[in-house]
Amino acid sequence: MLKPRFLTLLTITLAAASTRLLPHPPNFAPIAAMSLFGGCYFTSKRSAFGVPLIAMFLSDLLLGYGFHPVLPFVYGSFALTVCLGLWVRQRSTPLRIGSAAIAASVLFFVVTNFGVWVQGDLYPRTLEGLVRCYVMAIPFFRNTLAGDALYTFALFGGFALAQTLFPALREPVATAPARA
Repeated sequence: MLKPRFLTLLTITLAAASTRLLPHPPNFAPIAAMSLFGGCYFTSKRSAFGVPLIAMFLSDLLLGYGFHPVLPFVYGSFALTVCLGLWVRQRSTPLRIGSAAIAASVLFFVVTNFGVWVQGDLYPRTLEGLVRCYVMAIPFFRNTLAGDALYTFALFGGFALAQTLFPALREPVATAPARA
């Protein structure tokens, strides 16, 4: 039987992924926030990595996205974002969550645009071509930052509120064994 906390986290993640199906500006998406959220709140590392990445994969299927050469870079950047969530989990504070959200945006920008440069034919494979690739991606980066900020606030803030209202959603606190 699945526990209420896990079911709630799963539902939140799938609901966030479903927003990709709605019209939105390019790169204004919940995926980085989902990955950060998953790393922070799912107690098992398998779930922390699996749930957000599978939710992304399912939404990719519904959107009709096929395999493309940059896809490993995209999924890799979000797997690294789960690692940021694991770091946030150690001591979850608003500053740490916000810093991790910004780091996730930068990580996605750096990794995926490097993938575009390496795998694509839009830019020459020179230092100048790499710089040009990053410069041309700057307008999309604004949307990435805005989307990551909004979705991170919604996911983390919404779940914090839910935990306040419904104590069953709180993670059980481990107790130390009694000393004799």
